[in-house]
Amino acid sequence: MTTTTTGATTVKVVQPGDGEFGGLGPGVGVQFKVDGADTGGLVSIVEHPFDVGALVPPHVHHLEDEISYVLEGEIGFRSEDQEVVLSAGGYIVKPRGQVHAMWNAGSAPARMIEVITTAGFENFFRELSALSAEGAPDMAAVGELAGRYQLPFAQPDWLGDVIERYGLTPPI
Repeated sequence: MTTTTTGATTVKVVQPGDGEFGGLGPGVGVQFKVDGADTGGLVSIVEHPFDVGALVPPHVHHLEDEISYVLEGEIGFRSEDQEVVLSAGGYIVKPRGQVHAMWNAGSAPARMIEVITTAGFENFFRELSALSAEGAPDMAAVGELAGRYQLPFAQPDWLGDVIERYGLTPPI
């Protein structure tokens, strides 16, 4: 996984609704908007829809920071000891090195944009989507994939409380 930082070399236009779509896990999807190849490795952008009850399990990024912008619905975020629920128009910066999770905190579908810097992690989503395309992926394969992207999953003490309070569906 090599990235360069030379900047964009061509114009890329992404119309509303454009972008390859995939599934990441129960109730969480991904739509690819801007790849690292479009920005010389500087940034990538994806969109994530969240079904009611969907949870992105706690994990840690070691190579990238994420900035999330909520488009619709309510999305909860927990990063270490900070927890917040954001509605449409809210932003959050999730720095590398912190255990964090995200979930649909409302009673309607939600959607957010994820800006990832530096780019490259969008390829994790692409590979996970391919593993998930035919049903629940083999957890050993998911673990191996996460390891290649230096993305360990975590089991923080607060996870059970978040699942209970928001009526979330824990990932398999």
